Amino acid sequence: MRFRVSGKTPEPVGEAEFAALIGRVGPFEDKPVIAVGASGGADSSALAVLAGRWARRRGGRAVALTVDHGLRAGSRAEARQVALRLGALGIEHHLLVWRGAKPQSRIQEAARDTRYRLLGAWCRANGVLHLLLAHHREDQAETMLLRLGAASGLDGLAGMAAIAERADFRLLRPCLDLARDRLRATAVAQGLDWVEDPSNRNTRFARVRLRALAPALAAEGLDAAALAASARRLAAARATLDSETALMLARYAVIHPEGHAELSRAGLATAPPEIARRVLERLLVSVGGGVYPPRGARLARLVAAISSPDPGRGRTLAGCRIDPRGENIIIAREAARCERRRVSSGDVLCWDGRFTVRINASGARLRLCPLGVTPPRNACKHWLSGLPSPARAALPALWRGGRLIGVARPGNHAGGARHALLDAVFCPNRAVTAALFPVV
Repeated sequence: MRFRVSGKTPEPVGEAEFAALIGRVGPFEDKPVIAVGASGGADSSALAVLAGRWARRRGGRAVALTVDHGLRAGSRAEARQVALRLGALGIEHHLLVWRGAKPQSRIQEAARDTRYRLLGAWCRANGVLHLLLAHHREDQAETMLLRLGAASGLDGLAGMAAIAERADFRLLRPCLDLARDRLRATAVAQGLDWVEDPSNRNTRFARVRLRALAPALAAEGLDAAALAASARRLAAARATLDSETALMLARYAVIHPEGHAELSRAGLATAPPEIARRVLERLLVSVGGGVYPPRGARLARLVAAISSPDPGRGRTLAGCRIDPRGENIIIAREAARCERRRVSSGDVLCWDGRFTVRINASGARLRLCPLGVTPPRNACKHWLSGLPSPARAALPALWRGGRLIGVARPGNHAGGARHALLDAVFCPNRAVTAALFPVV
């Protein structure tokens, strides 16, 4: 959406104003090092310059990261131009390339997910704790409309978060309250050149079609400012529900270092339906190594079943097994859905979206796979017998060829653990509890 503010010429964002905006998504360390997603457009170019100056005044630096999706001719040359332009302003730049086959459908969604994956991987590899993105008020308004059209609930309609925590860095959007035209005015004032992505004019994409409707929506009072204000109010409601959900999890759920969870059925039955649903969403996403929660009728049926006096048989949802065990419910990863991959000695990696694993074994033909429902006889260690069978089956295990050579024992800090062929720590993509949805 490209709204103008009361027909007035938009003002560039000054250094003091930007310092106030970025201060709302702090805190930052002394001499901060921050990464900025820089597509080469006016918005991200302006953010890179503002963030670079802000960091330098504090003895730190900003690093611009451009993802080349390789989806159209000339994208690599454009990315190199971004590097040259920002380099001339004293901003370090790195190019990240999306390699491999590209999808034929849902292209924008796949490109977005890949962009976040590559940006996040760079931050993790380089120890950078803060990743800034240039999303602005019009982006927030478009997001709200798109989610409204998808029948999203309160969480979706709360829009994009100004602060999104990841396992080892924070994704920050300091410009969500700024009109897009003000970022463009900043780029003009700084004498910046930028690239106009042709996909922003391609009516195949829903966001582009929504932008064409912006004047008509604004005439009915649904301009970007009003939509973003509604998202902010819904965000406050979401934060309240997040708080209640965290309290329920603390009282009635136990997360085990082996990557499974136990949940009190009686405790869950005391929760209001919306809180019970959120409790299960959090557990399923974390234990399943996912990013997005399950939706729809299956989740509603699961909540009703495990809250009832007779929970019945086990079920599967979101890559997890949900099994009654006495007064509790065991939630564990489905072994059949676990990642299987080749590894090498010394590798440190995130496996299956759940475990940070270090490979200490040497030699060739190493594979990291789940232990399995029927583990080999040489895996019969005494500590395994105390685990629920689904949790045991989904443990990270190291194989050479078709032979099991080691099973990770997460949470074991005994003196001899460092001599294991692999070490693992349960560190899922999404923690069961995290900071409340931020309203800044």
